[in-house]
Amino acid sequence: MTQEDKQLLLKDLCSRLPYKVICDMWFEGNESDKITEVLKCGGLMRLMNSEFNFIAKPYLCPLSSMTEEEEKEYENCFQSDDTTAATLLIDFYNKHHFDYRGLIEKGLALEAPKDMYKTE
Repeated sequence: MTQEDKQLLLKDLCSRLPYKVICDMWFEGNESDKITEVLKCGGLMRLMNSEFNFIAKPYLCPLSSMTEEEEKEYENCFQSDDTTAATLLIDFYNKHHFDYRGLIEKGLALEAPKDMYKTE
């Protein structure tokens, strides 16, 4: 993973922390000990510390998987002034675990199985 990719992933994961994003996590070279769980501050700290060689791949949903209900919520983000709309849109993407940064395509995230996050 390049430093640029790591920074992109960290930026994304920091914004998703309150939304209980599920990740596969392991130490580099030890993929057999991989765990899959909600990312917490400890996992994020390990990822930030280059000494650990820690890997975290979030499970994200492609934008193309948006349901009709989610599309309506998406449209509602644009009902207020421009500044608020941008904030509401990012919150919407994070809340629904949508991959709005192209992390799946870059190999930095995994596509979430259908209904992985639908327990809310």
